[in-house]
Amino acid sequence: MRYPVSVLAVLVAMGAVMATPAGAAPPGYSTPGTALAAPVVGREQERGPRLLRVEVLDDRRIRLHIRSAAMGREIAIDTLIGTGPAPRPTLYLLDGVDGGPTSGWLTDGGAAEFFADKPVDVVLTTGGTASMYADWIRVDAALGLNRWETFLTEELPPIVEKYLESTGARAIAGVSMGAQAAMMLTQRHQGFYRGVAGLSGCYSTADQLGRAVTTATVVSRGGNPENLFGPPASPEWLAHDSLLGAEALRGTEIYLSVANGTPSGAALMSIGDSPEILAVLLGGGSLLEQGARLCTQRFAERLRELDIPAEVDFLPEGMHAWPDFEVQLHRSWPALSRALGISDRL
Repeated sequence: MRYPVSVLAVLVAMGAVMATPAGAAPPGYSTPGTALAAPVVGREQERGPRLLRVEVLDDRRIRLHIRSAAMGREIAIDTLIGTGPAPRPTLYLLDGVDGGPTSGWLTDGGAAEFFADKPVDVVLTTGGTASMYADWIRVDAALGLNRWETFLTEELPPIVEKYLESTGARAIAGVSMGAQAAMMLTQRHQGFYRGVAGLSGCYSTADQLGRAVTTATVVSRGGNPENLFGPPASPEWLAHDSLLGAEALRGTEIYLSVANGTPSGAALMSIGDSPEILAVLLGGGSLLEQGARLCTQRFAERLRELDIPAEVDFLPEGMHAWPDFEVQLHRSWPALSRALGISDRL
């Protein structure tokens, strides 16, 4: 299948490698990991995941430090406390490829301000750089041990939802890499989330485009995609493809959004406050969003083929940049709040 020139440019800009000689590692790969898929079980793993301590950052924000048995390390989880008395539903909000020590949704995406008047607890990940929020089959030399699927679906929810006295209703949303992961987790754990929102993401791992985007995401931060799902023929590439697994999304509230790659007023106005935005405007922000738009169109078509309801929002302007992601988050709230059983307050 041929793709528009702009999308091929996206893949080149992201550093995607479409073909590699047998036995050769593509440029930018770290050396393959050699550890077994399962970490060695020691005393910490035997004790299981647990809450280590709680930092109170202000009257509406706390940071939970959780020991992950699956990953053998401490994970910091920022939580925005919702309005009104407990119990409240829970929204899990995934970051993009960088996965810094504080979620980009808090540093750049305006999440704290947006959710300040919402009756929902928002749980935000830290770390997870280029991990796809998946369980990798091997330890990676650059990106370490990643078992985010296990952490996000088995270890984290019982701890954070018990601490917050949750209603048990949960939804998940993410941007870019986090959008792909949010959809993947939802289709692989049918019924676990009542709603899912994918913002400027790609949702395939098995076809040429999806494999290239996933590969590019991992390679962009020095990782080796074969440590993620194995070689191209591995069934794990198929198992994590949300187009192939879309039937499992039936009955879930689904929201998809993507822009068209043209600079928005929000992005242009932010240049004075954040010179980094200018670099995005002059760099790959437009091409990346055009690629995400093609991915979203293809996923929306797949949902229509299966007659699975979804709200799909093609924005008339916007780039692959935080000012525009913030707009998309606001637009996703009616669908997410319906899934969580709370009023659509914007």
